[in-house]
Amino acid sequence: MRGKLVIADGLDGSGKGVIIEALGDWARSKGLRVLDLRREGAELPEPEELSDYEAILSSEPTFSLVGKAIRDEMIRENNRKYPAWSLAYAFSIDREILYKRVIIPALNSGKLIFQERGVITSLVYQPVQEKIQLNELMKLPGNKLALENSPNLLLISKIRPETVIKRLGERAKKDHSIFDNISFQEKISERYNSAWLRQLFEKNGSKVIYIDTDDPKTTEDTKKEAVSIWESIA
Repeated sequence: MRGKLVIADGLDGSGKGVIIEALGDWARSKGLRVLDLRREGAELPEPEELSDYEAILSSEPTFSLVGKAIRDEMIRENNRKYPAWSLAYAFSIDREILYKRVIIPALNSGKLIFQERGVITSLVYQPVQEKIQLNELMKLPGNKLALENSPNLLLISKIRPETVIKRLGERAKKDHSIFDNISFQEKISERYNSAWLRQLFEKNGSKVIYIDTDDPKTTEDTKKEAVSIWESIA
C-alpha cells in the first residue's frame, strides 16, 4: 500500500513547523518509528536506510547538499543577491534529490511523510521575487516531479503578514532571510490565498485545507487542529 504525504506551507513564521512537529508527535504517540530530517546537519539517507522507520519528518530546503547552500548562502541576507532563476533552479535540484532519495522510496514503501514546505513555495515565491512565468517554473525537473507526486494533504497556514513580521522579530534565532519583510510577505499572502493555487493542487489530487494560525490562536490550538484534520483523513 502506498504511503501518504502531508505538506504544511504558508508565510514565513506562520506555524508550519508547529504543524509538522504536532504530526510527528502524533506518529510517536502511535508507536511509529520517526526519522526527523529537519535539523542542522541532517544528511539525506539512502533509500535502503529508510527501512527502520515508519514515518519521516522532512523540510524544504533540506539541510544537506544543495539545500544547505540555499539556506546558508542563497536566501541569506548578504551582498551577493542571487536572482530568482538561480534560486528556482537550486530549489528544483534540492527537491529532485529529496524526492528521488527519500520521498518516493518512502511512499512506495507505505510510509508516512510529514513535510514543512514543498513545491508550492517555489510557485508562490519565485514569481514574486522576479517576473518568472508559472508554466516555466513547473517545467523544472524537481518541480515537475513533485507535482506528479502531489501531497495527499496540503495544509496552508493563514495569517496576516503583520503578525508574521512581529513573530519573526520575536524569534531568538533569526533566519536572516531575504524574504523576511512586510512587502514581500503581503505579496505572497495573496498568492497563497488565490483560487488558482488551490485548484492546481486539487487537480493533482491533493486535499487542500487552510488553517488559521493568526493571533490570538496559540501554538497548542494549531497543534490540536492539525492533528484533528490529519486524523479525519488518515
